[in-house]
Amino acid sequence: MKHYSFILLYLFWNIFVYVFNGSIWMYVFCFILFSATVVWGSFDIQLKYFINSITQKRTKIKEVALTFDDGPTEFTPKFLDILKKNNVKATFFCIGKQIEKFPETFQRIIAEGHIIGNHTYSHSNNTGFLSSPKMIEEIEKCDEVISKIGNIKTDLYRPPFGVTNPNIAKAISKTQKKSIGWNVRSLDTVMDNEKKIYNRIIKNLKPGSIILLHDTSEKTYLVLVELLLFLKRENYSTFTVDSMINSTNND
Repeated sequence: MKHYSFILLYLFWNIFVYVFNGSIWMYVFCFILFSATVVWGSFDIQLKYFINSITQKRTKIKEVALTFDDGPTEFTPKFLDILKKNNVKATFFCIGKQIEKFPETFQRIIAEGHIIGNHTYSHSNNTGFLSSPKMIEEIEKCDEVISKIGNIKTDLYRPPFGVTNPNIAKAISKTQKKSIGWNVRSLDTVMDNEKKIYNRIIKNLKPGSIILLHDTSEKTYLVLVELLLFLKRENYSTFTVDSMINSTNND
């Protein structure tokens, strides 16, 4: 958590109050500004407000990381087929409950050389309101499923919805995870038009981008097919996010 952000806001608050002779409206204004900053920081993982998440790779090389959230699902095998056809490795942030539901698909993800990340056990809609102990339980329970079914361990973690706060930051620290974000959000779970999703991705793409996708629909599969063609046409290579962790550890 970046305490200096709160200190700066506190100082600005007091300066404004002093300048405006303690006006109640200035207090209200500063409180709203402070609250808005905290909320924005909670929902935009790229700001790294509470957690120093990895959101892109610093490089001039034309390479990107494909990441998939919320699986495995009934659609995941199709994603694996097209990735295998193009000899591309990706990172899958899996939900514990989904792993239990599709164990064979999860094992296939591992067998084909893709990287696994923890995406909590249940991906609760109330993630942003859970206590630290509950978040720790969510992460550790997913780890247990990953170990039991996949016989592997992972130190990669992606916060559901990209939401961060002090409780989640504490849980990540306690479980010794590396928080992985993104800098290209496809919005494939809220947008219905495949062309718009595809255009959104390539418009924001740059060397070192980490792309957020979901292996949860036919729609996103079709977007992936076109995206892989684009990457090949534009001479982009791909990397998996674990390579960034290893590179950092070796520096």
